[in-house]
Amino acid sequence: MRTSPKGVAALAAHEGLVPAPYRDTKGIWTFGIGHTAGAGGPDPGAMPTGMPEDLDAAIARAVKIFRADLALCEARVLAAVAVPLSQHEFDALVSFDFNTGGITRARLVELLNAGDRRGAALAFDNWHKPPEIIPRRDAERELFRAGTYPEKPVPIWRADTAGRLQGVLRVMPVAEFLALVEPEPLEPEPDPEPEPPAPRPSLFARILTWLTGA
Repeated sequence: MRTSPKGVAALAAHEGLVPAPYRDTKGIWTFGIGHTAGAGGPDPGAMPTGMPEDLDAAIARAVKIFRADLALCEARVLAAVAVPLSQHEFDALVSFDFNTGGITRARLVELLNAGDRRGAALAFDNWHKPPEIIPRRDAERELFRAGTYPEKPVPIWRADTAGRLQGVLRVMPVAEFLALVEPEPLEPEPDPEPEPPAPRPSLFARILTWLTGA
């Protein structure tokens, strides 16, 4: 199971995209769409600070890293949840884990695996720190509970050389963002060369076979 396009866009809209290293609310160096060293390489703390000269290339790199981070979250959710999920439930859980990394220890997963979907939805509220995360958690709860996708554009933020966010550079429409996220289509495999037909026996050989009964 994979995150739906609407789920991918909703997650990215929550996170925002910063094409330069920055410090999050806990002071952790972050890059792109919520990528930290805890998710694996590259380490944002080792990247050159300040806005890049080639903004498009930096955004493309951020999206590539995001796709890898997203795959890790999807795998963790599938490993943690023991009951069938609808698409919107899966999307909500991936967004939750992408932000918290807490899918394996969250009470909401324990309730979900026990068959208590209502209790699982309410348990999203257990993860309300810091306070500025509350709107996101509420949105994830409603996505899990009712399939309500926020459908907001993805903000692209500036960051200075000290890793401080300096406001929104522009917003990227959902369709434009998803066009960057979708992997390149695979080249179609060429049709195999048809096998040459078996050689047809000569007229003399056919007559000889008929006369001899071979």
